[in-house]
Amino acid sequence: MSFTPLQINPWLRMGPCSPAACVDAPAAAVGPVHRVARLLATFLVLLAGLTISLAACRASTAWRAEITKSWARLLLRALGIRVMTTAGDAFFAESQAAPSAPGEGALLVANHISWLDPLVMAATVPSRPLAKREIGEWPLIRTLAAGSGALFIDRERLSALPSAVATVANALRAGDTVVAFPEGTTWCGRGMGEFRPAVFQAAIDAGAAVRPAALRYREGESTSTRGCYVGDDSLLASLLRVTATRGLVAEVTLFAPVRLAPTGRRHEARATLARIAEAQVRSGAVEAQVRTDAVEVPPRRQPVVHRSIAIR
Repeated sequence: MSFTPLQINPWLRMGPCSPAACVDAPAAAVGPVHRVARLLATFLVLLAGLTISLAACRASTAWRAEITKSWARLLLRALGIRVMTTAGDAFFAESQAAPSAPGEGALLVANHISWLDPLVMAATVPSRPLAKREIGEWPLIRTLAAGSGALFIDRERLSALPSAVATVANALRAGDTVVAFPEGTTWCGRGMGEFRPAVFQAAIDAGAAVRPAALRYREGESTSTRGCYVGDDSLLASLLRVTATRGLVAEVTLFAPVRLAPTGRRHEARATLARIAEAQVRSGAVEAQVRTDAVEVPPRRQPVVHRSIAIR
């Protein structure tokens, strides 16, 4: 099944997923006491994050990224989410491997599933998130985002695109790793959209490498939609689903950084980079799931009757 999201501008898009159509019941749920404990722990970590953010604003970029990484790991643990990181097999079409030198910035691009994604990426790689301007208007989130060194962009105005690209490029030149989600919207995790090329111009302008990363939430070996944040979903509803789910794992597959050979055709270069990064992420986030879907496994002590178990 394929979907075509409605394109509004290069930053802002609408995906086809919705909670009613995409969110499944948990494979295993935690009890009410455990849920309350998770919510309480999450609240305490968020409160601690306010103090940490104020201190982090005065720290160097490198220290701020490390502080954010530790805090993000603590918050995910409070929510009951375990983070696993693996190295993906790289393929390079029209590109070349480009290991990042120490102190060199990189544009880290991933598929987008949830409000949890920036936390997962921060817990995996010391980095600065690219966030929409509206987040900066939420009092609590604004303070936390400022402490993480977030770069805010205005996705509503197309005229703000050049300044947003310049902001990201300057951060990359300064040696920062910037996390972006080029789909411009969230999907439930069973599919993904196209990568829009706009943000890749920042990497080209800064001479920085692009590092693809594939995100997947799973319960056991099966892809889980419990952590997704799609359609008309509310943050509270998504939070309650996450804290009610047992054994939720955020799996991050990191691929080798890539960059294009220098070219004078800016539009073609960023479109090519977007296509390469999307193909690499898709191989880790979607195609691996499809290849292992609907594997026939006989149930124990019933060799005559078979059932299909979807392993995504």
